[in-house]
Amino acid sequence: MYTSEHVTSLCAFIRRCPTPFHTVRTVCDMLRAEGYELRAEGDDSPLREGGRYIVVRSDSSLIAFRYASDRRGFRIAAAHTDTPSFRVKPVAEKLCASYTGLQTERYGGMIYHTWLDRPLSVAGRVFVRTEDGVTARLLDIDRDLALIPSVAIHLNRTVNEGVKLNPAVDLIPLMSCERPSGAFTALVADTLGVAQEDIVSHDLFLYNREPGRVLGLGEDLLLCPRLDDLACVYTCLQGFLSADADGDAIPVLALFHNEEVGSSTKQGAASTFLADTLRTIAGDAYGAMLTGSLMVSADNAHAKHPNHPELSDPDHAPTLGGGVVIKYNASERYATDGLSDALFREICRRADVPVQSYCNRADLAGGSTLGSISNTRVGVPTVDIGIAQLAMHAACESCGLRDVDTMVRAMTAFFSTAMQISGSAATFS
Repeated sequence: MYTSEHVTSLCAFIRRCPTPFHTVRTVCDMLRAEGYELRAEGDDSPLREGGRYIVVRSDSSLIAFRYASDRRGFRIAAAHTDTPSFRVKPVAEKLCASYTGLQTERYGGMIYHTWLDRPLSVAGRVFVRTEDGVTARLLDIDRDLALIPSVAIHLNRTVNEGVKLNPAVDLIPLMSCERPSGAFTALVADTLGVAQEDIVSHDLFLYNREPGRVLGLGEDLLLCPRLDDLACVYTCLQGFLSADADGDAIPVLALFHNEEVGSSTKQGAASTFLADTLRTIAGDAYGAMLTGSLMVSADNAHAKHPNHPELSDPDHAPTLGGGVVIKYNASERYATDGLSDALFREICRRADVPVQSYCNRADLAGGSTLGSISNTRVGVPTVDIGIAQLAMHAACESCGLRDVDTMVRAMTAFFSTAMQISGSAATFS
């Protein structure tokens, strides 16, 4: 039986993070408990030696760093705060036969059928009218509010032969046996403690309320919503906080929204957020510091499937519990190259952290991460890594417990290792 140091904390973290807005708030709270302070974007006041800072954009992306004027580069760990889900439309309630449904649209690429017949709720941010204008309020209704019902096999005898689900017809969440009555808006207002007429607009999402569960013969498997990519957010954060020393570089934790829809937003990895923040830190030394920098793009990887091993490249198929995965793609959908691969492998070797390799099967197109996207704005050697998992983009996903602890160790070593990077070579201290 494997006992994980971090899995219980990871499940509690994910429970607190139903949306990117909650993830950023939760990470901020954890960082501020460690002495980090919020710094507004555009603040041009001098950074304090030894200062610990957090910068937030659009309530859903975050960059944290520790400042020291004598550092010669950056060590950046980047992950994303969003997960595939359903976004609630401005007019939320919908008449479904004689019932009340919830009007939504797809956010990101999800496995539709995994959302059926599960306890769902709604969370996000709501803009509320005040005496002075409007302000954003976090909302988590945090109760079993809705479900998306399957069609019984008696009414669809071919259901087990494959069904194409239409999001506009088959994936409407059911909230009540009664007709629409404005009860959803009333519930939102009551949860926030405001008047209904003071609700101006919202960014609300459906989420799976099921808790994370440890299971398996040896209790070495984790089944949990939103592992992609909150498992990487959590493990990068733990490594960032646990590093014994910062080596010779400024440690940076970057969490971006909108990776699941392409990152091309003001708060995504394709935005100016990271470059703006690094320029604030480095000043005139910005270009020189980039040459001595290394970035980890942390996003989970596909494990070899127990029932469909033929879907994997046989020589590049990571397994659950086998260690941190390094990801490669010839079309640059992953940012790993020979240099970043070598540097990260050496960091892991020195820390006795096991690593695995992942490539797509040559005739199957894979996904992408924020690594290559971010590199178009901040050009530094970048390695794409992650935790091996099954059922990526399902309403519940699974991974090995051992890999959560291994990932924390890898990220702690990444932030702690001192090395001087020069061109295509590096010297470890």
